[in-house]
Amino acid sequence: MLRVITWISMKLGRRQARVILHLIAGYFLLFAPTARRSSRAYLTRVLGRPAHIWQIYRHFLTFSATIHDRVDLLNNRFDLFDIHVHQLEAIDTAVAAGQGVLLLGAHLGSFEVLRGVGQRHPPGPRVVMVMYEQNAQRLNAMLSAINPMAEQNIIPPGRMDSMIRVQEELENGALVGLLGDRSFGKEKVQSITFLGKPALWPSGPFRMAVILRRPIFFMVGLHTGPGKYEIFLEQLADFTEVERDEREAVVHRAMEKYVSLLEKYCHMAPYNWFNFFDFWQ
Repeated sequence: MLRVITWISMKLGRRQARVILHLIAGYFLLFAPTARRSSRAYLTRVLGRPAHIWQIYRHFLTFSATIHDRVDLLNNRFDLFDIHVHQLEAIDTAVAAGQGVLLLGAHLGSFEVLRGVGQRHPPGPRVVMVMYEQNAQRLNAMLSAINPMAEQNIIPPGRMDSMIRVQEELENGALVGLLGDRSFGKEKVQSITFLGKPALWPSGPFRMAVILRRPIFFMVGLHTGPGKYEIFLEQLADFTEVERDEREAVVHRAMEKYVSLLEKYCHMAPYNWFNFFDFWQ
């Protein structure tokens, strides 16, 4: 879907491409049974009643729309969007002072609108993403197709120098974004109830914040309509003064708060959740 929508957006433009998005959503509704089942299971949980087929269609359409918008967001065409940022004071203070910020997001809405936060402080801080190599390769390929001049700031986790690179970026005032709702490989996880049933959550982003002695913020960019986004920022924890023997308890509390906020914003914008697999398996 990513490549198809990117190509359509680049070739047809925003208005014409939006018409095609309805056809793409319909295609996946008909011919992607695994994603359709996962969508139905999630929507049934978040809506509190069995999901109808038109709601699953809307779920796919919202996903398609955020990918479509990604093309212009990565090209820094923020003039095409109506983006409102809430609870920004703490981030504003850190960015204005040249301090880096750790932002923990999810596969909820669009994480690319994070770049819009930096635009409030021209020329804006660097935006760096910590993501696994498979996802990084896909994003690099897309960036190359969309805008060959786009700066590709991606740090793969799990390498010997990953933590050092993140620390350097933070010290240089960057916004460092991570996603906290998928675990990979042998990563440490904790079981926390989400939408009424336990699910496994990676603790890596929180442990990174502890080691670096940094505050970490929850960030979500909800798609609320064509070209419209609402960005919400809330502090999850401040690890600057945490003692070693307190780390596990503090990390667990921060993770519980993260899941609680994620649940809150899923209820606020239920069609923005894009983990199309059995999340509670």
